[in-house]
Formats: sequence, structure tokens, C-alpha cells
Amino acid sequence: MKVTVVSRSGREVVKGGLELSDSATVADLQDAIHKRTKKFYPARQRLTLPVQPGSKERPVVLSYKKSLQDYISGNSDNLTVVFKDLGPQVSYRTLFFFEYLGPLILYPIFYYFPVYDYLSFKGDRVIHPVQTYALYYWCFHYFKRIMETFFVHRFSHATSPLSNVFRNCAYYWSFGAFIAYYLNHPLYTPVSDLQMKIGFGIGIICQISNFYCHILLRNLRSPDGNGGYQIPRGFLFNIVTCANYTTEIYQWLGFNIATQTVAGYIFLIVAASIMTNWALAKHRRLKKLSEILFKLASKPHRYEKREEHEFRESDDVLLVCIPNLIICQYGITNDE
Repeated sequence: MKVTVVSRSGREVVKGGLELSDSATVADLQDAIHKRTKKFYPARQRLTLPVQPGSKERPVVLSYKKSLQDYISGNSDNLTVVFKDLGPQVSYRTLFFFEYLGPLILYPIFYYFPVYDYLSFKGDRVIHPVQTYALYYWCFHYFKRIMETFFVHRFSHATSPLSNVFRNCAYYWSFGAFIAYYLNHPLYTPVSDLQMKIGFGIGIICQISNFYCHILLRNLRSPDGNGGYQIPRGFLFNIVTCANYTTEIYQWLGFNIATQTVAGYIFLIVAASIMTNWALAKHRRLKKLSEILFKLASKPHRYEKREEHEFRESDDVLLVCIPNLIICQYGITNDE
């Protein structure tokens, strides 16, 4: 079998093409491209089938697990694939570790060290109990995220572009320093003791719920990350599509009720907006999946499966309207 590898502009990427066995897989093709051009390791490659010029159809992405024969029409021995360089890649665990490490380190600096002495504030500093509890809450949250990254999450994609490390770190690190600066400032005015307890109580419940949601999502995938998109069920997933995002947002809402800073609420609004977009996209994917599952369940005795998988129009109203009323019932993972 001869495989011609071209760029989207039609330029031949591998001169002369590649000769592979008839039983070769897409993974074998990626390895062959890597051998010819060392910098194009498999995770950096995106291979698709060509589309007609001017077509609005999305190109078919080749799955590394499939045989090349699956993408050949008829009895042809020739295959043309379109190659795209995704750029330098890093693992998702590396990406998440560094983006969460920043807030975990930066926040305690503002609490423990005389940062404000170097920022032209020379007055005495009194540490309020809420500032100490906020430190514990904050550090627990990001330590939990790092532990989940290594021991809970199973990623469907092996890698992420290196540029995402800089973008995500800029987001998390800057907001971490922004919130820590105002929350630990000597002029910070604490909320009432009752408000603090209510806020942290909400936050702790949501942190625990968020962890359980991640366990449920983990069980949908095999250890190698395979499993595709599946409809999660149980616990809060019986109420909303993306319960993991819901609990993530409400735990920050609880944190802000307890601490009450402008910086914290800005972070909450930005994070909720991002997670809402992610959740809406995931809801559309799962709704499409539910429609496919319902069509497959054609036998009468399997009719009850509809309620288990299907998203009805009323669900759309519930899941789209509630975010606008109470900060987001949809829900920021990439990812997770």
C-alpha cells in the first residue's frame, strides 16, 4: 500500500510517499512519518482524509487504533492523507500540574511573608481568622486538583499544545496572586463570623461533591483513557449535565461568600463564563450521543432506555436558563 502525505495546501510532506503493508494501522503510518522527519513525533501529527475544495464538511480525522484499510474506498492500494503539524506537545498531567502549582505556591507567600512591606505599606498587620481559613481552603483545593490530575483523571487526549501551558499558567497564576494580594492585605475587612461559616460550609460540601463527580467520570473511561463520550449518571449528574462544573463553580461561590473580595468575584465570573461554554459544548455532544443510542434501541422492550439516555427539550431549558439565574448550573477540566 502506498500512502501519500500532503499538507492542506497540497504540498507533499513526505517526498515520494510511504510504502506500508496492507495490514498497517494509522499508528504505523505515524511512526513511519516520524522516522522520515524526526520532529514530527506521533502526538504532534493530525492526519485527516482530504475534502473537496470549497466543501464545508469537516474532514475525517484518522484514529490511530484503526487500520488504514478502513479509510480506503474499493480495492485501491493508494491512500492520500492530509497532514497537520500540531506543534510541540506536552502531556495533560504536565499541563495541569504546572497551572495548579502556581496558585498553590503564590497564595501562601502573601500570607506568610512581609510582601506588603515591599509594596509601600508599613502599618501593623493583623491576621483575621477568615484569612487563615481561606489559606487552608485555597491550598486544599489546589492540592486536591494536583492529586486528582495524577491519580483520578483519565484523559481522552494524550497531549496538549505546549502553548497551552503558558496560557493556562498566566490565567491561574495571575488570578492566584490577584486574589491573594487583596485577601491577605493589612486593610482587609473580614465578613461576619456567621457569613464566613456559611460560605466555607457551602464550599467544603461542594469540594467533596466535586471529588465524587470526578470519580464517577473516571469510571466512564478505561485506564488508557479510552471510552469516548459517555453519558454520566448518578449523584448530581441526574440533575445537570456537567455536575463537576456545577460543584466547581459553587465551591468558589462559597469561598467568595466567606471572604468577599472584588478580586474573588471577578475570578468567579470569568471562571463561570468559561465553564458554561465548556458545558454547553459537552451537552450538545452528549445530546447527539443520546439520540444515536435511542435509534439503536429499536426493540419495544428497550423503550425504557430512552429516559436513561435522552436529553429532552425541557432539559435544555433547565440547563441553559439556570446558569443565568444562579451563576451556572452547567459549569471550568479540561478537560479535563
